[in-house]
Amino acid sequence: MAESLNDNTIHCLICATKSLKLSLEKSKALGLALDRAGPRLEEINQRLPSLRAAVRPIRAGKDALVAVGGHINRAVSPAGAVLKVFDAVHGLEKALLSDPQNDLPGYLSVLKRLQEALKFLGDNSGLAIQWLVDIVEYLEDNRVADDLYLSNLKNSLKNLRELQNDGERALLDGGLFDAALNKLENEFQRLLTEHSVPLPMSSSSLGKQACIAPSPLPVSVIQTLQAILGRLIAKNRLEKCISIYVEVRSLNVRESLRALDLDYLEVSVSEFNDVQSIDGYVARWGTHLEFAVKHLFEAEYKLCIDVFERMRLDVWLDCFARIVAQAGILAFLQFGKTVTESRKDPNKLLRLLDIFASLNKLRLDFNRLFGGAACVEIQNFTRDLIRSVIDGAAEMFSELLCQVELQKHTPPPPDGSVPRLVIIIIDYCNKLLGDGYKSILIQVLVIHQSWKREKFQEKLLVNEVLKIIKAIELNLETWMNVYEDINLSNFFAMNNHWHLYKHLKGTQVGDLLGDSWLKEHEQYKDYYATVFLRDSWGKLPNHLSREGLLLFSGGHATARDLVKKRLKAFNEAFDDMYKKQSNWVVLEEDLRERTCQVIVQAVVPVYRSYMQNYGPLVEQDASSSKYAKYTVQNLEKMLMSLFQPKPRRYGSFKGRQPSEKFNNGVRDDLRRIASSVM
Repeated sequence: MAESLNDNTIHCLICATKSLKLSLEKSKALGLALDRAGPRLEEINQRLPSLRAAVRPIRAGKDALVAVGGHINRAVSPAGAVLKVFDAVHGLEKALLSDPQNDLPGYLSVLKRLQEALKFLGDNSGLAIQWLVDIVEYLEDNRVADDLYLSNLKNSLKNLRELQNDGERALLDGGLFDAALNKLENEFQRLLTEHSVPLPMSSSSLGKQACIAPSPLPVSVIQTLQAILGRLIAKNRLEKCISIYVEVRSLNVRESLRALDLDYLEVSVSEFNDVQSIDGYVARWGTHLEFAVKHLFEAEYKLCIDVFERMRLDVWLDCFARIVAQAGILAFLQFGKTVTESRKDPNKLLRLLDIFASLNKLRLDFNRLFGGAACVEIQNFTRDLIRSVIDGAAEMFSELLCQVELQKHTPPPPDGSVPRLVIIIIDYCNKLLGDGYKSILIQVLVIHQSWKREKFQEKLLVNEVLKIIKAIELNLETWMNVYEDINLSNFFAMNNHWHLYKHLKGTQVGDLLGDSWLKEHEQYKDYYATVFLRDSWGKLPNHLSREGLLLFSGGHATARDLVKKRLKAFNEAFDDMYKKQSNWVVLEEDLRERTCQVIVQAVVPVYRSYMQNYGPLVEQDASSSKYAKYTVQNLEKMLMSLFQPKPRRYGSFKGRQPSEKFNNGVRDDLRRIASSVM
């Protein structure tokens, strides 16, 4: 019994043990299952909001769900059209980033399409955005969309609206349109540069009439430039085009002028006074200015009209003004101003008249080319230059008589030549009344008198010139009396009377003075030449007297001593006279040769005959060189070399400032001279 009880107990324990093991295994399995179910539950929890949003429209009203489709279609349709155009814009990118030179008409056509597309985008993007805003508001009001979704839409639409209001249209094409316009500007510059060729002109060929085409650019190029301008102007790039045009064309004009060697235009007033070839500069200036105005600036004027004015653009004159200013028109005018500001010298009056003649010759061209408001600086500069030229020329002409009268109190030339004042004034008077300057001077004086509201008469000019000539005569009389050496005085008179006769005969001034006046000075020249020869060289043959030699019977020794004595006296007189007169000058070659020939004829034949007859008496003597000092050939050569001009240095026309005492005397003399001349 007991044994049976134990067996049942053991069996129950074994069953309990197995049950516990099974329960533990099920607990472990359940724990593992719970561990795996946690993440899945978390995932389900995260998806629940979107699931709730997805099923929310099902909870909306039936009418709202039916209407939302139409609203969405109406909003999306304009936005879709905008997107299609936007895609088309990017399709043009390859063509517009290519070189326009290859196919400019095609390039302009593509650019036009881009411009139209951008206009469409600019005009319709706002409408599309507004439709999208409306549908978002509808979805929000009818609660048929998720709040987060609607919030994202609102932020995107807000950004689009802000970009539109800021005018950032470049973002529509990514800057493609501006890049295309930049390429057109480069093509505009390339075409201009490639076809802007400097006019081949050098100083040596300026004397010939330069031929130049009416327009320096081919018609086809002008039309192409205008086509490019048409696109660039539409986008407010006209000023950039003008800057390119001015830079290229002004550089071309400067290159054309560079061959003319215009460095003299930069000469300052101080440098001007030291330059000896100013007259040549003024002549070149007139020729160069005429070439620049009539050919270079005229061509640029016509080209500006062709390129800009025919497109109905009112900027062409301003463009032309900038070209000529950068090309150097003001440098030409400044040179003329420098001449007017330079010191007064003998040729300044003629220079001023040359400048006036050049400007007057171009007056119509200046008025036509530079008459617009854009050229006001050139107008003012030109007007100021003309006034300075006229005032300066009139002032210098009015001072001529006074200058001549003042010079009377200066010493005459120590070499007995023609005073520089006489040379200059006679040349001045001939030129001022000659065909080259008379009409110019009259015009200058007429204008100058009109500014003072006075009337000018031509006879006043003639009378003033005649007064100057008569003042020269009075000066000569005064200067003749200054010389202490009477021979030098006669020599001076011979020189100057011949100069007056030679340089006034056959001129306008000579015709006014008359034949009797000219003949009188010719006779004076002959008279003083005769007196000069008689009282100087004409006395030399007296030293070679033969008196006593033919009748002398005392033998060769006594005759030789007499010949030596007379040859010694001749040599001393010759040497003294030659030394003195070798510094005297006859400027006129014909008078110099004639005077020397007369001296030779007066001295050499007598010397030759004397030496032939009596030379042998001294030639055998040991000291013969002291007496037979000159051969006949050497003597003639020395006499023919007399009176040669010496290099002279020219200075200012004005002399030293006289003292007060001297001024008082001058004023008295001027009054006396004026009364005798009138």
